[in-house]
Amino acid sequence: MLLHIQKTFLFFAVLISAFGLIACNDDASIIPDPIIIPETGKMAIEFDNIVGNKNLVLDGFTYANTAGESFKISKFNYFISNIKLTHENGNIYTVPQDSSYFLVKEDTKASQIITLNHVPSGTYKYLEFMIGIDSLRNTMDVKKRTGVLDPANGEGMYWAWNSGYIFTKLEGTFTTLADSTGDFKYHIGLYGGYIEPTVNNTRIVKIPFGELKAAVSASKTPQVHLMVDVLKFLNGSGTNLQFKDNSSIMGANQSLSKMVADNYAQMFTVDHIH
Repeated sequence: MLLHIQKTFLFFAVLISAFGLIACNDDASIIPDPIIIPETGKMAIEFDNIVGNKNLVLDGFTYANTAGESFKISKFNYFISNIKLTHENGNIYTVPQDSSYFLVKEDTKASQIITLNHVPSGTYKYLEFMIGIDSLRNTMDVKKRTGVLDPANGEGMYWAWNSGYIFTKLEGTFTTLADSTGDFKYHIGLYGGYIEPTVNNTRIVKIPFGELKAAVSASKTPQVHLMVDVLKFLNGSGTNLQFKDNSSIMGANQSLSKMVADNYAQMFTVDHIH
């Protein structure tokens, strides 16, 4: 009887071991799903500054505003930030904050084409960005504001007296209809205030591509070509500036600067994508 029990025990022990081996072999044969890394690419955005139907040439052409006053432009700078792209499926790609601040300058060709890296592959139909610098970045520790955001970089796009960035800067000379001449300076900033409230002159620009599409892949970098019309800075839904009445607009003139901000929000249109 004892021998029979021992044989039976041995049989079940062997059987259990066999199942264990099979189970181990099954586990070993399972291949884990591969980790899929989404494909990314780049998108370039070109800012082509114009004045009406003419190319902007610093200290070159003489232009005219809607009041018939003539003017020349010596400086035109503006900050672009907080960029978002809308995919054709409705998904929104937000460019990481630290990689989403650019200073476009008419006197520096390289600054007029910005490149967005690590954009998820796909076809995009909408571009959104802010003109200016948001309040969070305006009030961030200055050590974290580098590159174009460095207040000491010599670009002159920061008010030390008011601890804030100048969002847009337009300067030049003018001649009125009465043949009086002078300089004009429009420095528009203010983000809502840090200690005391101010107007908020940041503006969100949303640009649909319409029938155009920007297809991003690892092997293709679309370039979105935007036209930026200075005449719309001067004349638009906010106000129609005349040099004889307002040749200088700075931070102290909050109400008028807000009107100009409403104007410059309309400067941008998409021309083509290639």
